[in-house]
Amino acid sequence: MSDDEREERELDLTSPEVVTKYKSAAEIVNKALQLVLSECKPKAKIVDLCEKGDAFIKEQTGNMYKNVKKKIERGVAFPTCISVNNTVCHFSPLASDETVLEEGDILKIDMGCHIDGFIAVVGHTHVLHEGPVTGRAADVIAAANTAAEVALRLVRPGKKNSDVTEAIQKVAAAYDCKIVEGVLSHQMKQFVIDGNKVVLSVSNPETRVDEAEFEENEVYSIDIVTSTGDGKPKLLDEKQTTIYKRAVDKSYNLKMKASRFIFSEISQKFPIMPFTARDLEEKRARLGLVECVNHELLQPYPVLHEKPGDLVAHIKFTVLLMPNGSDRVTSHSLQELKYTKTIEDEPEIKAWLALPVKSKKKGGGKKKKGKKGDKVEESSQAEPMEG
Repeated sequence: MSDDEREERELDLTSPEVVTKYKSAAEIVNKALQLVLSECKPKAKIVDLCEKGDAFIKEQTGNMYKNVKKKIERGVAFPTCISVNNTVCHFSPLASDETVLEEGDILKIDMGCHIDGFIAVVGHTHVLHEGPVTGRAADVIAAANTAAEVALRLVRPGKKNSDVTEAIQKVAAAYDCKIVEGVLSHQMKQFVIDGNKVVLSVSNPETRVDEAEFEENEVYSIDIVTSTGDGKPKLLDEKQTTIYKRAVDKSYNLKMKASRFIFSEISQKFPIMPFTARDLEEKRARLGLVECVNHELLQPYPVLHEKPGDLVAHIKFTVLLMPNGSDRVTSHSLQELKYTKTIEDEPEIKAWLALPVKSKKKGGGKKKKGKKGDKVEESSQAEPMEG
């Protein structure tokens, strides 16, 4: 067997070592989410929380594969973001930002970890208050969670990406919510967070993707964002963008010294994975990043917003399409929800939810709960019980 063939064969889930790396990355990102959640309190600075999430991932991954001959890349695969209320995604501010959490905020926490390029991502929604979540906040979270549960059952060999797109829109409608446009669920491969096989959140004439069928031994990041608004988010301020990814297929001779300096730093420190401008030399960063983005050397992850007063929820998970079924490796239990809508009169949705997943337990990814179960249950269920 040639080296190329061996390399190709080792990259997917047929290799136990690859499965172990995905699951190790998942375990770390689940714990990082737990840590960040435990620190989410009124008046906590968002940037401090984001930095804690990233630092935990760096520390935990840094402790692994220390003594191997060949250096194994590992660390943050997507910087920690905390997007509040009508902010949809990618809010991970610079160190100088003073934004704090407030009582009653609906928080979306989003983060990713990788070991040797094998990526696990997670997204979770939490309301900052004691007691059960009620009203439209409960509806929008239930819509995202139910859509995620349906997607988990439809992202399986033999099904198509369009099956998932249609189903999650029906679920959101049952809760009188919208799936947010422009959010993509991607196949992931080694060092590739946004593979070519894609599930659209909403199908419309402007955004088309190739029809694709899911196959055994693939890995997907399933990304569900729901809104009580119209689901058409806007970019309000480009200065809020702090997360970028190097576009490896583009080249351009940068004119400004600051741009060349910053692009050289990015190429050395973050050649493949998304990164936050917080980790660059900040004085020159903003200036240099603009030219890099204008010439498509960097792909920005913009901070998007629904209208003020709209509520947005986000659930993201990583799923391994194993031969014996789907294995959801990232998740976190939700607060108690008292929603105003029900899917009792939705036979199609109930039928989807009745489809089997590898693990019969709701939520999937339960294998790891043994190691950290008490901690997870305690923190995520404490608030409803006190209320």
